[in-house]
Amino acid sequence: MKNRHAARNHRQLQPAGGRGAIARADARHEHASGAVLEVVPDGFGHAAEFATDHVVPEWIKRRVLLLNVTYEPLTALPARRAVVLMACGKADTVHEDEFGPIVHSADWSVQVPSVIRLRTYVRVPYRARIPMTRAALMHRDHFRCAYCGAKAETIDHVVPRSRGGGHSWENCVACCAPCNHRKADKMLSELGWTLRAELVPPSGPHWRLLAATKELHPSWVPYLGVGAA
Repeated sequence: MKNRHAARNHRQLQPAGGRGAIARADARHEHASGAVLEVVPDGFGHAAEFATDHVVPEWIKRRVLLLNVTYEPLTALPARRAVVLMACGKADTVHEDEFGPIVHSADWSVQVPSVIRLRTYVRVPYRARIPMTRAALMHRDHFRCAYCGAKAETIDHVVPRSRGGGHSWENCVACCAPCNHRKADKMLSELGWTLRAELVPPSGPHWRLLAATKELHPSWVPYLGVGAA
């Protein structure tokens, strides 16, 4: 009696049906280290991975650009989520990645791409102002110091916060460490410095993605507009 009760309590639910490639069989990927990764659905439209030697494959760290059906950039997905969308017939490859690993099952395989596109339109709520993040600010200023043009490493407030300056697109710039140290809490007029470009908030749907992504795959750039250059 106790054994039957225990069996009922530990009965496992079967994963929800989907494309046979992943719903019926696991998808195995041979990692360079020799680990075998299995990608299987968890019953909620996601994928779970299990490495036989507990080594996380490098491809799991990859990001894939997701485009709307209109080619509008939406977000940068984890590679495993991109594979699930493709396996379920919800997205197609737009740009292949020659260095991408191949994930396969008994009757279906795919090379992890760099860009995919949804098959149906997804409505994105309009946001009037792009949130300012470190990544987005660096992209706006092209990773160059706003004062000398050297490689930027930090963020500086043009009007120091100690002197009433705000933390906004109109008062923050990418800055190299030497310029940041030299400027300290001084005003530009006190140093005789000028800005290399006008400080304006960026606009466009791709900036939502840039606000959260520092490194971009080269194949993403055509879909991200001037701000990604």
